[in-house]
Amino acid sequence: MNSSCSLESSLLRENQAAVRTRAPNGELSIYVHIPYCVAKCPYCDFNSVASSSWPEEEYVAALERELGTYAKTDVFAGLPVTTVYFGGGTPSLFSPWAFERLLSAIAKDWPMHSSAEITMEANPGTVEIHRLQAFRAAGINRLSLGVQSFNDENLRLLGRIHGAQEAIEAVASAYGAGFDNVNVDLMYALPGQTLQAWERDLLQACALEPTHISAYNLTYEEGTPFYSWRKRGRLRPLEEETEVAMFTLAEDLLSQHGYCRYEISNYAQPSFPCRHNLRYWTCQPYVGVGAGAHGYSSAGGNLGWGFRWANERSPSRYMAQVQKEGHARVGLDHLDFHQAAGEFVFLTLRCTEGIDAAAFARRFDRRVDEAFPVIHSLVATGLLEPTPQGWRLSPRGTLLADSVFAEFL
Repeated sequence: MNSSCSLESSLLRENQAAVRTRAPNGELSIYVHIPYCVAKCPYCDFNSVASSSWPEEEYVAALERELGTYAKTDVFAGLPVTTVYFGGGTPSLFSPWAFERLLSAIAKDWPMHSSAEITMEANPGTVEIHRLQAFRAAGINRLSLGVQSFNDENLRLLGRIHGAQEAIEAVASAYGAGFDNVNVDLMYALPGQTLQAWERDLLQACALEPTHISAYNLTYEEGTPFYSWRKRGRLRPLEEETEVAMFTLAEDLLSQHGYCRYEISNYAQPSFPCRHNLRYWTCQPYVGVGAGAHGYSSAGGNLGWGFRWANERSPSRYMAQVQKEGHARVGLDHLDFHQAAGEFVFLTLRCTEGIDAAAFARRFDRRVDEAFPVIHSLVATGLLEPTPQGWRLSPRGTLLADSVFAEFL
């Protein structure tokens, strides 16, 4: 990454016309990263820190200062905020006061849309109904529970701090606390997991009637204990055909229970897809604050076809840098045409609606199949299929999605 991280408004002012044409809807999302956890799960490669205590007030003050910096930056100033997402780590370790304070800071600096989706991730082992009621009163209106499994043996393998019964109770408590938009995260393709065990997890999730279910296959990310254990033979991944069967089972069973798959790993009841994540998958601008957070703008002009940045990952260094400079950027990348267009294609292909050819042409001033002729060969080999709007992954292409996406990078 480029070490020059200045986003001073003077640098961007000349590009405002391009900003308006390439920021597709003139709205903004905000991601807030809270990195602290009770324990670090051995499969997790997110920026998180296991700790028995955390500097909540100091960290919140740093987030407020960083938010204020971006609120004064030309490309983000004045844009209405439509989604806010508190991710981690385990955001539910922080007090309801912290979220009320942060949401007040956002509303002070930006116009907040009256129907903004405000999500908080939570570990089922860190919540009970009175605490959830306080989070709801603070302004959180969507809860994402990291359940992962309803099987205690699998939860121990994954290093989770909650048990299956706690997970069931957490979903019930969320509804009891006044939430009407609740996501349950599940994982499959776990070592030793059977198709029947995965089906039991899915059925238990459906019985709890969340509005949204995320079903992710386990990946062995370099740098995690799971990666090393697999390399040493301590863990044996499932056969590929079993993993494919689990994906197919999830799609079939969840569809039968009223959940529509709208992205490779995400299913929702009607009107309940995650609006925040959809903005990522359609390359909309977002401000990321917190240790290790990322941000993105489609601003153009002399800056190219947009830019993204990354923050300092260490929470202590993050707070120190924000205190000194008002931001914690350690890298800023300006995107060229091929990078920006390729990201637009492979991210929109993650969604079941696929590529909107007209949206691509409006954004990049050329046809998508002119920019990427490989689309036609992917159709010929059965990995993409045409739609009235453009192209989408075929059922076979969905199973080989990473290989398809590589064609656009």
